[in-house]
Amino acid sequence: MKLKIILLICLWQSPNWVFAQKTATLIYVDLYKDIAIKEMKRTGIPASITLAQGIVESNSGQSNLATSYNNHFGIKCKLDWKGATTFQDDDTKQECFRVYENAERSFIDHSNFLKTRSNYAPLFELDPVDDSAWCYGLKKAGYATASDYPKKLLKVIQDYELSQYNFPELAD
Repeated sequence: MKLKIILLICLWQSPNWVFAQKTATLIYVDLYKDIAIKEMKRTGIPASITLAQGIVESNSGQSNLATSYNNHFGIKCKLDWKGATTFQDDDTKQECFRVYENAERSFIDHSNFLKTRSNYAPLFELDPVDDSAWCYGLKKAGYATASDYPKKLLKVIQDYELSQYNFPELAD
C-alpha cells in the first residue's frame, strides 16, 4: 500500500518537474543564446551545438559545476590548463575540472577547446548547419563518454528549436 501511495505522489509531481525543467531550459537558452551566436561567428561552431551541449552538460545551468564554478560544459583540466580548478566525482573520483570567473568565459573556453585540439579538427570540415553530423562528430572525436550523447544533443536541439540560432540574420 505504501508503495502505491509513493508511486501516486511521484506521478502527481512529475508534470511539475517536467514543467520546471522545461522552464529552466528556456531561461538557459534565453540567457546564453547571444554568447553562443557570438562564438559561432568567431569560431564556426554552430550555436545550436554549443547551446545543446551546455544544456546537456550543465542540466540547463543547474549542475554543481555550472552554479558553483561556471563550468557549463564539464571541461576537465587537461595538462595545458593554467586556471583555477575544482575536484569532482565524474567518470572516476575526484577528477579535475576547470573553473571560470563567469559563464561567458566557459563558453569561450569551450569554443577554444574544440577549435584548437586536433581530434576535433574534422568537425570544422562539416556543414555548419548539419546538427546531426556535428553531434555524431563530437562523439566520434571523444567529447563524451555516454553512448547516447549524440541522440541527447539532437533531442534538445529539436525540442527547443535551437537550430534557429545558427541563422541569427533571420531573427526579428
